[in-house]
Amino acid sequence: MRLLIAEDNSALGAFLERGLEADGHEVTLVFDGDSAADAFVSQTPDLMILDLSLPRKDGIEVLRFIRSVNSETFVLVLTARTEIETRIHCLDLGADDCMSKPFSLQELRARCRALMRRRGGSGIVLRYADLEVNRVERSVARAGQPVLLTNKEFALLECLLLARGRSVSRTDLLERVWEMNPTAGTNVVDVYVNYLRRKLNDTTSNPLIRTIRGQGYSIGLNA
Repeated sequence: MRLLIAEDNSALGAFLERGLEADGHEVTLVFDGDSAADAFVSQTPDLMILDLSLPRKDGIEVLRFIRSVNSETFVLVLTARTEIETRIHCLDLGADDCMSKPFSLQELRARCRALMRRRGGSGIVLRYADLEVNRVERSVARAGQPVLLTNKEFALLECLLLARGRSVSRTDLLERVWEMNPTAGTNVVDVYVNYLRRKLNDTTSNPLIRTIRGQGYSIGLNA
């Protein structure tokens, strides 16, 4: 899932970024309200973690802006303010949840998972043929049997499924999954596609992951 964190405390922001990336999420971290609004528009995250005490534009202003342009993305507000009126105000403005500082990373991760489950499966569970990928629980099954993947293997499979029916180039996969410059070489993509194929038992004459000559890889597109 794509997450956007707006937190002016760089140490706390980095802590949240590491913790959520460890769950396999794609995380963007910004430190002020203007950057938060810009990143929200350009990246359309699945969930935003928004601190109220932001410079340049505070969290309340950012929340108002977000809800003026998008009513669907989940917003989890973080605040050091203790008064209940602040939390009520945020919820009335469209926040989906509020957490008071200090907080437990384990609880924040659980609350993020709970928010994403509210979608009722739309965009959360990706399916193709007998393959099923749950983007919140980070689980994969083929023909009903669980498949254990590493974070990078999961991200690669997710990227291919989100582009189902279209080919994705090796350079695009390198940028999206590994956040690496394509000049670093694309051999790592081929290596991980082979890992995925073995784990998915994708060795039949009609494979799930197809190599599209001169283009890249695809799920749901004939070679």
